[in-house]
Amino acid sequence: MTGIDTLCAILDLEPLEKNLWRGVSPGLGWGRVFGGQVIAQSLVAANRTVEGRAVHSLHGYFMLPGDPARPILYEVDRIRDGRSFTTRRVRAIQNGESIFAMMASYHAEEPGLHHETPMPPVPRPEELPGGEALRPYLESIPEDRRGYWLRERPIELRPCDPERYFRRAPADPVQSIWFRATGRLPDDPALHAVVLAYASDMTLLDSAAVPHGKSVAYPEIQAASLDHALWFHEPFRADEWLLYAQDSPWSGHARGLGRGLIYTADGRLVASVAQEGLIRLRRQG
Repeated sequence: MTGIDTLCAILDLEPLEKNLWRGVSPGLGWGRVFGGQVIAQSLVAANRTVEGRAVHSLHGYFMLPGDPARPILYEVDRIRDGRSFTTRRVRAIQNGESIFAMMASYHAEEPGLHHETPMPPVPRPEELPGGEALRPYLESIPEDRRGYWLRERPIELRPCDPERYFRRAPADPVQSIWFRATGRLPDDPALHAVVLAYASDMTLLDSAAVPHGKSVAYPEIQAASLDHALWFHEPFRADEWLLYAQDSPWSGHARGLGRGLIYTADGRLVASVAQEGLIRLRRQG
């Protein structure tokens, strides 16, 4: 089974009761559930209680690390069904405790004023190394982190400046990464929103570590997502190249803030993201 097949399988939640679903995690050998998976599965659960409206925003908080060996229950509270907006609250539960909580809002399609921040000038994805072509950039880092970039995954990542993720030199808190699903997805727009939600938790916290010459993958950093906010602006396909333009306006007190704008290859702004995360320095010795 390919990486994208595995992702689609874990996004197909099992219905248990009205407003209650069960999700599982892929066997990736990680010690905890990837935060983007919990965001995406929570959005799937909320989507299944809404008809005729598309999600336009979600806001979530991570409270406990998820155990990938155990299923996760997703409980949906149908808070409001209004004339223009629909609101849902989702709890992700393991061992009787909430590990994640999310609010999601849906909006009926309507016209309105429009503007958008233009896409920054960056190399095109076809000009950048991906997969095995990244290996020359990875030779200087430990094997465990090298495997993170080289293993098969449902989302392909192509950093616009590959070297900056592997050198320990401080840099400006700005980075851009192209990404897309590694296989063709069905045409359902709700599924493309869920896959983008999954991918939006990747790399964003690194924007707060790069100014200090570090990465959240370094062993001296204890990193974890604390909260996550995502706004959907325009239709898109998650199996076509999307640019994730990121920056970090602040870090301190063992936390960092990352922001991101997501563009299609032709420059349309389709989503915005913000996340605060833990970037704690581990005690040495």
